[in-house]
Amino acid sequence: MKNKQYLTIQDIADLAGVSKSTVSRYLNGGSVGKKTRQKLEIIIDEYDYQPNMFAQSLKAKQSNIIGVVVPRLTSYSVHESLKGIDLYCEEKGYTTLIVNTYQDSQREIQALKTFGQQNVAGIIFYGRVITEEHLEVIERIAIPVVVLGQEVRDIPYVIYNDYEAGRQIGQYVSRMGHQNVLYFGVTAEDKAVGVSRRQGVIDGLRSGTKVEEVKTGFSIENAYQTGMRALLSTQATYAICATDNIALGVLKAARQLGIEVPTDLSISGFGGYAMGEAVHPSLTTIHYDFQKAGDLAAHQLLEIINKEPISSSVVVDCHLEVRESTIKH
Repeated sequence: MKNKQYLTIQDIADLAGVSKSTVSRYLNGGSVGKKTRQKLEIIIDEYDYQPNMFAQSLKAKQSNIIGVVVPRLTSYSVHESLKGIDLYCEEKGYTTLIVNTYQDSQREIQALKTFGQQNVAGIIFYGRVITEEHLEVIERIAIPVVVLGQEVRDIPYVIYNDYEAGRQIGQYVSRMGHQNVLYFGVTAEDKAVGVSRRQGVIDGLRSGTKVEEVKTGFSIENAYQTGMRALLSTQATYAICATDNIALGVLKAARQLGIEVPTDLSISGFGGYAMGEAVHPSLTTIHYDFQKAGDLAAHQLLEIINKEPISSSVVVDCHLEVRESTIKH
């Protein structure tokens, strides 16, 4: 006989001296005799048997599994958002199943299809780049979906007020007297960070401010390599970075090049990551409540599942946190 962890329906049937179909009928709430029911209850309790939720969801009309598709588990924003999603779902009796797609759109599409085949109750899609193919798959699987982090047509979403966040930083930079700015951004494929956040920065800066823009990736290492090149020739007194990780990479490059922060160069990011507060100098940033966004996305999804009225969009505000990495010019 297998141990408790690997006990199967067949093992329970053998122990109880009944058929496998009788055990399945009992587990699915069907009718079985009183003596058989008592016998099965004792065995299941003794062996601490946990039914396979996936097998049950494939057979049942209603699942208690929420699929979550994320771009990368190493991201602070994803980690905090998952905390909000998981805590809310657990409170409401749902279990989350997370798929890490490593920022690969084809993996995202496959994850959406797989969740559709598994008959999950709903899906939270932490979007980075939403393509027509994504939208087609979401429509085809006919399962409730909420997108987190990107604004999309015809699908409920939870977003951050990225334009306003960018505008706040732009206004702050101008108030601090900086007129020569280096902006480390990302590609326009990411509508939230690459478009809305950037436009907010540009609109928030005082007219006449010189802005030099460079594109980088989201990782600290990528931003470090970009910073090593960009900081060699810039005359900027302030580096606005599209995320805290980018800012940390640029801060590392500045140290490597002997540039004093903030005396020679002020640096700020977006996100409010814990690491930004731990480094020296601590990082000025726009703080995003990622856990709240995750909680709101889960709340919105469960309202859809329960056929309750919802708002098609939810916007999460953010605020400026001034720390040691920026000074007046």
